Amino acid sequence: MITQVKTPREVFYQPQRLMVPLFQRPYVWGEEGQWAPLWEDVQRLAARRVNFEVHAPHFLGAVVVQQQMGEIGTLPVRTIIDGQQRLTTLQLMLSAVYEQVRLAGFESIARQVQDLVENPEHFTAHPEDKFKVWPTNRDRQAFNEVMAAIAPFHHGKLENSGSRMVAAHAFFSKSAGEWLGGSDTERRAHALVETVSNQLQIVVIELQADEDAQEIFETLNARGTPLTAADLIKNFVFQRLDAVPAQAEKAYHEHWETFETPFWETEVASGRVTYSRSSLFLNQWLIAQSLKDVTAKEVFSQFKRHVTDSNEPIDALLPRIRRSADIYRSFTERAWSPTNILSRLELFIYRTSMLDSEVVKPLVLWLEDPDRSPIPPEQRDRCLATVESWLIRRTCVRASTKAYNRILVDLLNYLSQQPRESVGEFTEKYFITQDGPNDYWPGDAEVRRELTDMPIYKRFRRGRLRMLLESIEDHRRGWTSGRSMHEQPVIRGTTTIEHVMPQEWSLNWPAEGGEDHSNRRDALVQTLGNLTLLTQSLNSRISNGPWQGDKGKYEELRKNTSLLLTREVVELGAHGWTEDFIAERTERMIDDILEIWPVPAGHSGKVAASVERATPRVDVADLVSAGLLRPGQSLFARVQAHRGKPCQVSEDGSLYVGDRRYDTLSAAARGITGAQSEAGWWFWLIDAEGDKSMSDLRQEFVESLAVGGELVDVP
Repeated sequence: MITQVKTPREVFYQPQRLMVPLFQRPYVWGEEGQWAPLWEDVQRLAARRVNFEVHAPHFLGAVVVQQQMGEIGTLPVRTIIDGQQRLTTLQLMLSAVYEQVRLAGFESIARQVQDLVENPEHFTAHPEDKFKVWPTNRDRQAFNEVMAAIAPFHHGKLENSGSRMVAAHAFFSKSAGEWLGGSDTERRAHALVETVSNQLQIVVIELQADEDAQEIFETLNARGTPLTAADLIKNFVFQRLDAVPAQAEKAYHEHWETFETPFWETEVASGRVTYSRSSLFLNQWLIAQSLKDVTAKEVFSQFKRHVTDSNEPIDALLPRIRRSADIYRSFTERAWSPTNILSRLELFIYRTSMLDSEVVKPLVLWLEDPDRSPIPPEQRDRCLATVESWLIRRTCVRASTKAYNRILVDLLNYLSQQPRESVGEFTEKYFITQDGPNDYWPGDAEVRRELTDMPIYKRFRRGRLRMLLESIEDHRRGWTSGRSMHEQPVIRGTTTIEHVMPQEWSLNWPAEGGEDHSNRRDALVQTLGNLTLLTQSLNSRISNGPWQGDKGKYEELRKNTSLLLTREVVELGAHGWTEDFIAERTERMIDDILEIWPVPAGHSGKVAASVERATPRVDVADLVSAGLLRPGQSLFARVQAHRGKPCQVSEDGSLYVGDRRYDTLSAAARGITGAQSEAGWWFWLIDAEGDKSMSDLRQEFVESLAVGGELVDVP
């Protein structure tokens, strides 16, 4: 394996064919995500060259190619193992630049680029030998047509005008033509050709013919440590920082070094996916700044676009990021201290963290932005209380969490158009007007109806349920109203949830009244009114014990608790803990919940129209795009007669059994068994030794769609 940093001229100049394997996905790059950012970088470098400014080459990423054995005298062939999108795009851009420079009248300058896209005629034994890159079957016709066309021509009139290949060539042709327009065209042509040929850099990893390409591909892409969004942004900003080395180092120590400390490098879960806290923060900061829904995969590209569009100097941007980061770290660390008396903001962070709702962080960063006008504390707290009530009430009624990302971004856009000194009032107005199933604010009647009989212990995750009980305890201590008569709030995150009447009640709690009574008890034992908070040691000691007696639950609770929640149980159950007491206490606790997280007077929280959620169609390609499957991964037959026989997943979601290609899992299964029909999603297993099927993987993907890309458990 040989690794070298090369320019496009060094990669493409020698006669050769760089072939894309059939199983790789077709060309999928587009204008917003890839073509426009690439051209912006090319244009920036070319402009500096025109102005005689010193600049460093621009790094484009890495590619992996492997030599193929061939007959003596034939054109050398290399297979593209990784990076086909990048290499194909470069070929399309180079071809477009060649045509536009030639049209401008500079034939000799243009031919410097022509040698990078076409092999000399005396090396081409076959028609397909003409071009340096040879795409997969699906793209060859469009690639050949647009690369062979001679300008001037109209891209829209080509036979394959709907292809991404043609669209990319058209984009770069138009962009290059605009760049060459105006004065001093010859000088600009020289600068453009020099930039696309020699001022871009690619890391080329070249494998020998006998090396295991798949093993190396997996090592590079799966077993290694990929660059995080924070790593990429760091490289970008310090490359753009217009400063001498000493000043750049000073800026690094003052503004960025903090992101390389344990707090920021900690992996944080956002649903079922984990990110470094620094990457998650930069994602949330970018949303707060741009007021756009930016997914985790888009952070770096959107950050670059935001910086370019805002035209803000890097030496001004870095301190702004650092100021917001310091605020973020402060409220995060304080919120997670079990004994701190929390501010309204810190309490909001703690409670929403228990809901796994990272989607609210951009709102917090927007509210606390030190570079925007300050918000009166009472308005900020009113805003936070409203959002918290909206989230908690929707959790209590088990409303969909779908599209929370979008809803919070919509809220930010709405608030950004209102006076900041009234942000709390307008947050209430926003949520009062929402009446769709994905965004309405549930009213008191619905919350009470859902919680009265809900087996909440089974429906809520433990941390979420404990937070709910802690909040009721603090409310009863007076901390919600701000008129507390108690010394301190409850110690957070340390107690355990205890069933007053045990789940295994039949051991020590005899029931009277037959089967109906037993069924009612089984239902009530999981409801809110039968739950309280205890220390772990006391919980273990009395867990399934009887109510009465020297070592019964009643006596132990009476002697060993300072929690108002548990003292209520002792007061109600002095002569026995019954189903009626559970129901009565549930109503009291619901009253507390409605007071802790209120809605404005008169708000009923109705949904305007019921919308039935359809189950989305899922293809294997969707799972590949989501990162749940990787190109080249093997699946294994489940049925005993063919147990363990493999098929291979391609980048475009098709399946290969040996050399034969199939479009669906069922078709690939029939290729194995020869049967008339097969249930493909059930047939194929993820692991030859396990029992997890493609059907299970599809369900994980469907669940992820319910929250707009953020995988969050619905209570």
